Amino acid sequence: MLFRLIRLVLTPAVWLFGRPVVKGREHLPRTGPVIVAGNHLSFSDSLFLILVVRRPVVFLAKNEYFTGRGPLGWLQRGFFAAAGQIPVDRKNPGRAAGSLQQAVRILEQGKVWGIFPEGTRSPDGRLHRGKTGVIRVALATGAPVVPVVLRGTDRVNPPGTTIWRPGRVHITFCPPLDLSSYRERPHNQALFREITDELMQILARHSGQEYVDVYAAKVKSDGR
Repeated sequence: MLFRLIRLVLTPAVWLFGRPVVKGREHLPRTGPVIVAGNHLSFSDSLFLILVVRRPVVFLAKNEYFTGRGPLGWLQRGFFAAAGQIPVDRKNPGRAAGSLQQAVRILEQGKVWGIFPEGTRSPDGRLHRGKTGVIRVALATGAPVVPVVLRGTDRVNPPGTTIWRPGRVHITFCPPLDLSSYRERPHNQALFREITDELMQILARHSGQEYVDVYAAKVKSDGR
């Protein structure tokens, strides 16, 4: 009920600013566990996905979304909590590692897990090296991985700002990754990296973003 209420309240505003064009929604299973893995250009990416996927989507959201102060922080915290999002302390390696187990539990309950493999928003508009957690969880649970490409969210909600601007957002759900040929191979870091790179190439091809084989977090820390 809370999810439906959130959609009812937020949908008009998000549609007004983003006027999203959605393609490929038939690639999303109507029931059962599924992983939705997308590129990450703006804070608003998760909002658009929550509203256009016709099932509740659970993200492992960074802990800062739940600790903000003032009216905006309260609204942000209330939204993520009511939408069923789970806080993760990315600064604590032990807790961050446990987030993959949380993702497994989400999928074992037959839910939709949303993730941005880059790990953080792109600092420069390019698509960055993906983290392998999404594939680790996919192979452990057997859940299908549906790549999703978002375009235009960085113009509607530019990074670093709370101001939304009218624009057009395009959201494309791609066919699920075919993992059948990988399941019998030894599950090791080399395999996780191989499939993750395949996922990122799909996102790059459909988004038109330049791909760079560097983690987005490193680009941010280097100040590039």
